[in-house]
Amino acid sequence: MATKTTIEVPVEEQVIKTEIESQECEVQSVDATEPQPQDEGAESAANDITQLDKESVLARLAERVSEEPSAALRSEVEALKVAFYKLHRADMEARRKAFFEENGADAEYKPQTDEAEVRFKELYNIYRTKRDEATALSDKEKEDNYNTKLALIEELKTLVDSEETLNTTFAKFHDIQARWRATGQVPQARVSDLYETYNLHVENFYDYVKINKELRDLDWKRNLEAKTAICEQAEALTDVSTVVEAFHKLQKLHEEWREIGPVALEHKEPLWERFKAASTIINRRHQEHFESIKAEQLQNFERKSALCDEVEKMVADNISSHKEWNKASERLQAIQAEWRTIGFAPKKENNKVYDRFRTACDKFFEAKHAFYAEAKDDMAKNLEVKNSLCERAEAIAERDDWAKATEELLSLQAEWKKSGTVARKYADAVWKRFRAACDKFFERKAQHFSTVDNEYAANLAAKLALLEEMMQAEVKSFDDIKEFQRRWSEIGFVPIRRKEELQKQYKAALDKLFASVRGADREQQMNKFKNRVASMRDAGDRRLQNEREKLYNRVKQFEQEIQTLENNIGFFAKSKGAEAMIAAVEEKIARAKRDMADIIERIKLIDSQE
Repeated sequence: MATKTTIEVPVEEQVIKTEIESQECEVQSVDATEPQPQDEGAESAANDITQLDKESVLARLAERVSEEPSAALRSEVEALKVAFYKLHRADMEARRKAFFEENGADAEYKPQTDEAEVRFKELYNIYRTKRDEATALSDKEKEDNYNTKLALIEELKTLVDSEETLNTTFAKFHDIQARWRATGQVPQARVSDLYETYNLHVENFYDYVKINKELRDLDWKRNLEAKTAICEQAEALTDVSTVVEAFHKLQKLHEEWREIGPVALEHKEPLWERFKAASTIINRRHQEHFESIKAEQLQNFERKSALCDEVEKMVADNISSHKEWNKASERLQAIQAEWRTIGFAPKKENNKVYDRFRTACDKFFEAKHAFYAEAKDDMAKNLEVKNSLCERAEAIAERDDWAKATEELLSLQAEWKKSGTVARKYADAVWKRFRAACDKFFERKAQHFSTVDNEYAANLAAKLALLEEMMQAEVKSFDDIKEFQRRWSEIGFVPIRRKEELQKQYKAALDKLFASVRGADREQQMNKFKNRVASMRDAGDRRLQNEREKLYNRVKQFEQEIQTLENNIGFFAKSKGAEAMIAAVEEKIARAKRDMADIIERIKLIDSQE
């Protein structure tokens, strides 16, 4: 038996092992933080899925559930899940919005069960059960394959000690190789050690049986052709546009590479370097692809965080008016619409940022509900006030004291403006009731005053004629003047635009008549006083001097009274209705000065007698 030679594990197999382990670590890292990569077909299906409605999504999921679980099926089912819940959330949000629009923001909203969601969960659970069963079956198959390959390695070991002919031994060797290749995948954690052991015993076999050079060269040539073809396929993958698809195909090429035996020493290193170079390009593109996805997801996370900040600030602002709530609600709807246009955040942050956004939105709606619940009580009180104002307005609408009623109704209108808002379902009706009462009053008032215009015109003509008579009259006593005043007061109202002018003319006419009567009376009174003075002078006692002192004291009283009245005018100037009050005071001052002038004239008469 030939001497056994210690054979190192071929260099290309060591490099393949290192490359495989590197790729395994990379894929595991991607699985932990990124969405599962999809090939072109899966990406196309995902794009089609986004165009489906809820019923179509359910129909497709029902079709897929009947299929055997696979990586492609998993990608499609997950895409269907994302599409369904996006439509589900939009539908639930629309129902909620429609409910508040119909019932008011203060109504209590209880979401109804979505039968489509129940059906989706049933289908999805069926898929998960089948997927888990398939995964368990696959794991068992891999474990069985591992045990099978261990048994083949043991058979390979026995060939070294075989006493059979070379042809028989070599035939068994090829049979072991064929069965090795036919055996499926093994657990990933055991791949490296398993192939290292297998290749070691293959090399031992080649060394032991001393296959003739021609046969070995033929085997190497066949292996060279196979590995060259793999290199060409790997290089072709560098031009494939779908990065994920190229990466998966590369993994299969590495599996095939491991299955192929050694090549001549001079071809080993160049061939491996060629394969490694193509693998490096594909791996780098694959890594860059997921780095770009990470960058995009990070940007999405920042955008979503900014929207969360804005909603949280809106909640913290303590909105306190209906107008501000409407404005904030419109902004929140825009934020929610923008949120739906933003893609996924990094996997470890995606659920967190969504929960944060959902919590902020819930707090917003809770605060809004609390505001309108409180506002509801205020609006109920406001409705009571407005109904009371309606009742008072309806009572005023029946009255005929036009001036006072008008003033009171205008006051009610001012109260109405200050009475606050009421619930939308009552606002229109209560306003129409109040408006109807106001309109009724002013229509009655307008109708009334339209009938008295002719009467006012006749009264104007009568007063103008009386003024002309007063200006031409020669009165002899105050009784004559009183008669004119009686006749004037018996004439009714005149048009409002002529009232002030007519009143001034009337006052001027009265002043003229009073002046005429006072002049005649003053002269008569003075003559009587002269006779009285002459009588007191002839008597020769102190009665004349006493009369003068009494008159002098009256003058002093008039001076004080006039001074007081003149001072009062300064106070009246800033008070309400000052013009009328000033005119009345000025009339008192003029009358006091006239009376004082008469007394001074009498004092002078007494002094002239002395």
